[in-house]
Amino acid sequence: MKRKVAVLGATGAVGQRFIQLLQNHPWFKIEVLAASERSAGKKFKDACSWIMESSLPHEIAEMDVVNADVESVEAAGNVELIFSSLPAEAAGQVELDFAKKYPVFSKAAAHRMAPDVPLIIPEVNPEHTALIPIQRKRRGWKGFITTDPNCSTIQLAMTLKPLTAFGLQQVVVSTMQALSGAGYPGVPSMDIIDNVIPFISKEEEKMESEALKILGLFDGTAVRNAEFAISASCHRVNVKDGHLEAVFVKLNSAPSLEEVEEAFTKFQGEPQKLRLPSAPEQPIIVRKELNRPQPRFDREEGRGMSVVVGRVRRDPVLTIKYMCLGHNTVRGGAGAGILSAELMVAKGLA
Repeated sequence: MKRKVAVLGATGAVGQRFIQLLQNHPWFKIEVLAASERSAGKKFKDACSWIMESSLPHEIAEMDVVNADVESVEAAGNVELIFSSLPAEAAGQVELDFAKKYPVFSKAAAHRMAPDVPLIIPEVNPEHTALIPIQRKRRGWKGFITTDPNCSTIQLAMTLKPLTAFGLQQVVVSTMQALSGAGYPGVPSMDIIDNVIPFISKEEEKMESEALKILGLFDGTAVRNAEFAISASCHRVNVKDGHLEAVFVKLNSAPSLEEVEEAFTKFQGEPQKLRLPSAPEQPIIVRKELNRPQPRFDREEGRGMSVVVGRVRRDPVLTIKYMCLGHNTVRGGAGAGILSAELMVAKGLA
C-alpha cells in the first residue's frame, strides 16, 4: 500500500518537480496539493504555469489545490507525510504546525540550522536521523521535521564526504548556479542575457554553515559541527539546470590523484545499500575528459540524482581541486526530499 502524501507549495518550481518525480513512485502517492491562498480553490491546471519538461499528468491537472494549512489539508485527504517546498518566509510556522502530527520533509531553509532538526543528505549523514526521537520528545510531537540542504550545498557536501578519509582542513568553493535555482519566473532576462550575476542572496552563508552541520558528528544528543574552514563565492549564470562548482581543498594528507578519484568512484551510502527507489547506483561519477562535467551533458546522470566530478588535479596553494556538477532541482531539490523520505520509511521513522 502506497503512503499518501501532501505537497505544500505545489504550484512552484520545486513543488512541480516533486509532482513530476512522484509520478508512479513505488512507495508514495500524491493525495493533496496545497499552495497559497491565491491558488487555493482552483484546479491545479488553472493555479500554476507548468514548467517541467514532461507533460502535466491529467489526474494532477484536475486535482483541487487547497490552502497550505493543517485543517485544509486534512479536509482534502487522509495524508501520512508531508513534502514542503514552501518559501522560507512562509514555511516557518506552517511546517511546525504540520510536524505536530506528521513527518515533514522540508526543502525550505526555515528550520535547517535548528539544533534538533536533521539536515540530511542520505548518503552522507544518515546517522543524523537519530535527532528525530530527540526532537519528538523535546517538542512533544507525534511527527517531526527533517530538512534538505541548499541545492549548492548538497553536491559540495557529497563530494567532500569521501575526502574526509584524508582529513579536511580548508575548502574554497566558487559556484556557477543555474537559473532554475531562482525559481519561476526567476531572474529577469535583461539581467542575465550576456551576463553573469556575481551575487545570490544568502547563498554563500548557507553553503558555509550547512556543510559544517552535515559533515558534523552526532554525539548521541546533538550534532557537533565539523571543524574545517570553508569559504564560498556564489554566482548566477545563463544555464537552465545544473549547478557547476569549482572546489579547492586542503587535506591533512597528500593522496595521489588516483586515490582521490577512487574515493569518489567507490563512494556509496545507506541509500545504495538499502536499494532505495530514488537512489542512484553511483552517487558520484568521475569524468576523465578535460572539459567535463558540463551542465547540458551531465546533469541527468543517475536520473539527475548523481553528482558528476571532473578535472581532479593538484592545487599549488592547497592540496587538490576539482569541478562538480549537480542537477539543482532534482538532487538539489525535490529528489533530495523524496530520497530522505525513502530513507526514513526504510528505517521505520516515518
